[in-house]
Amino acid sequence: MANQPKQVFTHMKTYQPYHSPFDPCRPIGVKFYSTPPNLYVGFQPPNLQQFSPKEALLKGTLWPIFYDYYENPYEAKRGQEK
Repeated sequence: MANQPKQVFTHMKTYQPYHSPFDPCRPIGVKFYSTPPNLYVGFQPPNLQQFSPKEALLKGTLWPIFYDYYENPYEAKRGQEK
């Protein structure tokens, strides 16, 4: 246990659905899903940094560590197909 690499958590995860050799449809490919930042915070620490009230309303949270900007991973694919 002494020299284990530190685990890195990412908000965007991927998986590839199983495709049977007998499936008549073409494979779906890679799927993406997002996990919220609050999954990685065991409890809310005291004295967290806060957004200003106006910025908090725009971002949907008062605390920067819980802010999660969603970037559509499929958007780049659509742009390349044109």
